[in-house]
Amino acid sequence: MWGEYQVQGSDKSGYYFIVEKEDGQVLGYACYGPRALTDRTYDLYWIAVGPKTRRGGVGRTLLRAVEQEIRRLGGRLLIVETSGLPKYEPTRTFYIVTGYLLEATLKDFYKDGDDLVIFTKRF
Repeated sequence: MWGEYQVQGSDKSGYYFIVEKEDGQVLGYACYGPRALTDRTYDLYWIAVGPKTRRGGVGRTLLRAVEQEIRRLGGRLLIVETSGLPKYEPTRTFYIVTGYLLEATLKDFYKDGDDLVIFTKRF
C-alpha cells in the first residue's frame, strides 16, 4: 500500500496515509481509502501506533484526522474491520469508546476461532 501510494499518489492508488511524528520520529500511522463499488464509503485499512506511545492519544489523534479527511472528501461511512481474538480486545474497545458501532461479527472468518469484527461510523 505504501509503495503504491508513493509511486501513484492517493487518487490513483486509492490509499491515503496520515503519519503522526514527534521530533522526526514516527509515532504511528493510519491508512484508509474509498471502498470499491460504494457511494462515499471508506475503509480504514490500518491504524498502527508504536508500542512506546500506546495509550498516549496518538491512536485517537490519527483516527480523528482520518475522520476529518473523510468528511472533507464527502465520505458518508467509515468501515473498520478487526479480529475477534482475545489479544484484539483493546483494539475493539478503542473503536467502541471512540464512537464506532459494532455492526457485525462473522464467525471463523480468518480461521477457526478467529472472527471478523466489523465497526462503522456514519458522517
